[in-house]
Amino acid sequence: MTIENENQLEKLKQVGHVVAATMTAMARAMQVGMTTRELDGFGRALLEREGARPAPETTYAFPGATCISVLPAIAHGIPGEQVLRAGDLVNIDVSADIDGYYADTGGSFVIPPVPEKIERLCRDGKRALWSGIKAVKPLGKLNEIGRAIQTFADKNRYTLIRNLASHGVGAALHEEPGHIPTWFEPRDARRIPEGLVFTIEPFLSTGSHLAIDGDDEWTLLADGGHPTVQYEHTLVVTRRGPVVLTIA
Repeated sequence: MTIENENQLEKLKQVGHVVAATMTAMARAMQVGMTTRELDGFGRALLEREGARPAPETTYAFPGATCISVLPAIAHGIPGEQVLRAGDLVNIDVSADIDGYYADTGGSFVIPPVPEKIERLCRDGKRALWSGIKAVKPLGKLNEIGRAIQTFADKNRYTLIRNLASHGVGAALHEEPGHIPTWFEPRDARRIPEGLVFTIEPFLSTGSHLAIDGDDEWTLLADGGHPTVQYEHTLVVTRRGPVVLTIA
């Protein structure tokens, strides 16, 4: 989506705030002994209270309101009877629409106790995301986002999952400009038009490079099972730079 007026921006900010607040509340509600289905039900209730429709469900008939992935799963985990345990690394991905305006956010969280290595990975996952956001400039090259993220990952001796990418969003959950790599693609010459709405969502890992199929038609795992985190924001490009929409 490329926004054309202030009303569209305000609508996107509204749904962006709702999905961000829902993800934050779900992370705080996690506790040992809770099932991922119970956590998803909590998130669903929060979305419905704000008049938001869960986008994975309405767009793709996904069997849940949110995606909840417990390592070695890293994306598109189906909420179910899996019981959360101490030390679990959990990714919560929340996307929804209100009146046809969509926003998408995600984050990785650990149920205490948190090993120092995983605490550092989570901190650096957020830093990787923000390195990409800071590279966004109106009419700048789209691949500068991936260059910035990859530079951060390489410098800090991490790997990136290279078959899961960012995407356009706004009028639908996934739309143009389609696949936006969070690693450097030198042949990608696309530019960033003012008003473009899209996500940035790097998957930062301690050694995995690809997402592979799990035991069902949705869940994706990190190859090799290495700890992997994902942090995601939806943003819109303005003449003054990026505005992050998914702030709680």
